[in-house]
Amino acid sequence: MSKHETPMTRLYWQQAGGTLIEEFCAVPRSSNCGVRLIDGIIIKDEPHQIARRTKVSIEGKDIIVTQAKANRLGMNVMGQAFFSEQLMHTFKPRSIEPVALVLKDDVVLRPVFEGHAGMQVVIYPVLP
Repeated sequence: MSKHETPMTRLYWQQAGGTLIEEFCAVPRSSNCGVRLIDGIIIKDEPHQIARRTKVSIEGKDIIVTQAKANRLGMNVMGQAFFSEQLMHTFKPRSIEPVALVLKDDVVLRPVFEGHAGMQVVIYPVLP
């Protein structure tokens, strides 16, 4: 959990609705790979709650994958959002919407990122 990024994820979830799973482990740590945590998975059209991964299923459901960075849109958060979406296919959701949450826009990188099918940037210039 991050001091700045968790509030961004929760603010987006408050607006989107659904069930939020924070720090979703898409890839567990092993001897030959590192852990991959996703800031937030939102299961659309589910009760408005924060849930543990072990208490809900995402198979066959419409989900939003969020990656937050308390900074300007950059290659790091763009890569995290892109690859998080790719990793989530193994969980067999019906659909996946990747979203990068940032504090500031980048007029060069944003059109490149959003030019890929379904990628979205949400800017929160002021946190609650």
